[in-house]
Amino acid sequence: MRIAFSFSAEPREAQGKGASRRLRHMHKVPAILYGGHAQAEPLALEHHKLLTVIADERFYSSIVQLKIGERTQEAIVKDVQMHPAKNQIVHVDLQRVTENEPIRLHVPIHFAGEAGSPGVKTQGGVVSHMLTDVEIVCLPKDLPEYLELDLSQMNINETKFLADIPLPSGVSIPHLAYRNAPVVSIHSPRVAEAEPIAEAAAPAEGAPAAAGAAAATAAAAEAAPAETGKAGQKKEGGKK
Repeated sequence: MRIAFSFSAEPREAQGKGASRRLRHMHKVPAILYGGHAQAEPLALEHHKLLTVIADERFYSSIVQLKIGERTQEAIVKDVQMHPAKNQIVHVDLQRVTENEPIRLHVPIHFAGEAGSPGVKTQGGVVSHMLTDVEIVCLPKDLPEYLELDLSQMNINETKFLADIPLPSGVSIPHLAYRNAPVVSIHSPRVAEAEPIAEAAAPAEGAPAAAGAAAATAAAAEAAPAETGKAGQKKEGGKK
């Protein structure tokens, strides 16, 4: 059984929103451990320890060991709830693991040989990933860290499906029988739309400013005689 992470856990008796809020103020994370033909068990986990591993993809596809007092319990992570606005873990769901019972969880898909595939290297294609993880069923001892899909021989306009992923012994994809979903494809890059060409009739740079200046000059010329005439009328009126 591959165990990648170990955590200390404390049983918690108080439950409800108020109790969970108090736990978070103490830098602990409320959690629930269920399954394995036993009653659900409320736990409290150390927040700072969890925060360092939640970005690791192995955390969600490995068996974790919980140290609850004097005993240990193997489990898998089923759900991690994060605060919508803070970098804070709100709640964790864990499922017990027993040696002889199959487990069901998602594992990541790793893609090998993308850059060297004919579709990318010589045909100028672009790789699109439709799936990055897949749900599997297996015994704890057969749990893989990830599944690998080789793209080194893919050509442009080709697609690989779930059935193309090599599965280790003892591992199966439960929904493959009724849905062989596409996983990755290589396709031609999208052609960028051409920018519209500027109209040939557009005025040259500086033309609007020159036209404006000419109009202003003409207006000033028309206004000058009018002002002169008014001044002359006033002067003549004064002589009378």
